[in-house]
Amino acid sequence: MFLDRIALLLAIVGGLNWGSIGLFNFDLVAFLCGGSGSWLARTIYALVGLAALWCITLLFRPETHGNHSHA
Repeated sequence: MFLDRIALLLAIVGGLNWGSIGLFNFDLVAFLCGGSGSWLARTIYALVGLAALWCITLLFRPETHGNHSHA
């Protein structure tokens, strides 16, 4: 569960960054990290990509509702 939430958070960050690139031609990660080629920006891009791959597994997991009552 914890890894799922971290992966989802990173995927959301990546999606928002891509949205800002598409809408405003502004790469927030590159801006904050000193350019898109910096080691920090490349690390963030790689982590976002790995998180997106992890999130694919969420699509194929069986749903578990736990002990929630829907009464």
